[in-house]
Amino acid sequence: MTYKVIQWATGGVGRAGIQGILSHPELDLAGVWVHSDDKVGRDAGELAGGSAVGVSATNDVEALLGLDADCVFYTPIIGDKGIVLRILESGKNVVTPLNWFYRGSRDWSDVEAACQKGGVTLHGTGIHPGGITERFPLMVSALTREVQHVRAEEWSDIRSYGAPFVVGEIMLFGKTPDEARESSMPAMLADGFLQSIDMVADALGFDVDAERSTTHQIGVATKPIDSPIGVIEPGRVAAQRFTWQAHVRGEPVITVRTNWFMGDDGFDTGWSFGAEGERFEVEVTGDPSGKVTFHGWHPETTEEGLARNPGIVATAIHGVSAIPAACRAAPGIKSYLDLPLVAGRAAPHLAKQV
Repeated sequence: MTYKVIQWATGGVGRAGIQGILSHPELDLAGVWVHSDDKVGRDAGELAGGSAVGVSATNDVEALLGLDADCVFYTPIIGDKGIVLRILESGKNVVTPLNWFYRGSRDWSDVEAACQKGGVTLHGTGIHPGGITERFPLMVSALTREVQHVRAEEWSDIRSYGAPFVVGEIMLFGKTPDEARESSMPAMLADGFLQSIDMVADALGFDVDAERSTTHQIGVATKPIDSPIGVIEPGRVAAQRFTWQAHVRGEPVITVRTNWFMGDDGFDTGWSFGAEGERFEVEVTGDPSGKVTFHGWHPETTEEGLARNPGIVATAIHGVSAIPAACRAAPGIKSYLDLPLVAGRAAPHLAKQV
């Protein structure tokens, strides 16, 4: 069966989403929503950096909601819950990297009601959160007896993240340490990462304490650092580390951490990618312990990353790969724990011919 998909937004994730939808044997691109007026009317394939495919982009929400489509891959930089509810109520499944990874004890009754009204599924998935912080730790944990601690961690060079406003004005790189300490990022990021922690805790059966801890550490430049947001002068923020933890009677049992640096040197002592460079890690401590390191989701150079960041592409394809399973699922909010194994697809020239 082929599912008709609307790509909602065409930033880095959205462009990779279009590419993924077009190459997936079970999916057809039915429509594309764009934010900026200068993209309206342009062909979706060309927006994604390829050839024309005969699907024109639009910012007409009503027109897209009226399409005969099975799913929306919802990927704007900042989500609009009201729009998501309308999409669900229109009878279209939603897959998104923005939220809704795991309900836990959260009150998502309005979202669940929209799913039931539309007879559709909502599935949150991505990479970090949305994969590294829950899907892969749970997979690795199956090889370990008496799990004592789970860690999911990212090391990334933020110079290759192609969103200067977000980097400078939301992440607050290049600002003073005092300005960065007032950052909204810990709270903004916490919602998704704490969903990951709750999923792992519930799946593994940890009797976690009610309170979760959040730590924000800041490193400053010790020399001028070139970056896409301009030169970061000495004493200005050039590295940040965010950590979220769950505990059992005060003992840490789940740790989720991001290490975001502007390059690989010129920081305070103690701030470094280390010998393994940019990467994601998943570590499960128990009998036996195991650690998995993911390479390949970071660009070789800043320029390559600004053109097409592998981590952004991986985020998109993880979502695209989940669309058939989400469309086949019963109505409601569905996490990884509710869906079958999701896998990629063979390259066309290597695939079975139907």
